[in-house]
Amino acid sequence: MEKLSHIVVPIHGTPEDDNALYLACMSGKRNKAKVTVLYVVEVKRSLPVDAEMPNEFESGQRLLDQAEEMARKLDCTVSTDMLQARSAGPAIVDEARALQADLIVMGLPYHTQFGAYQLSESANYVLSHAPSRVWLVRDRLDTPEASVR
Repeated sequence: MEKLSHIVVPIHGTPEDDNALYLACMSGKRNKAKVTVLYVVEVKRSLPVDAEMPNEFESGQRLLDQAEEMARKLDCTVSTDMLQARSAGPAIVDEARALQADLIVMGLPYHTQFGAYQLSESANYVLSHAPSRVWLVRDRLDTPEASVR
């Protein structure tokens, strides 16, 4: 694998964010790469894209602060960024492109729809459009069927 210089970690407030940040920090330290933690405030179409959303910004800032604290415990320096957009997927790809990121590391909850695993809309967009490598960190499957195998 080629040397990494910049890693982007989009977070959205799920436990998998910690696993994604851990992998990004370990890879970043090994490669002396920058790590940027990104939070996207998604704005409903009924509002202007630049609408004031203090609750969402406060929640996002809290998540970014928690990510910085976790990174500090891992002896990893990160920068943080918060964006406001209609949809997280295109915002993540655009920001990764602007930062010239070599890697995007995303944590995903285990989500099913109609009995089958379903990627989130954002993850699907990032996988389809990101110019860089993308690592997905999916939550483990905790069902009785999985433990039988």
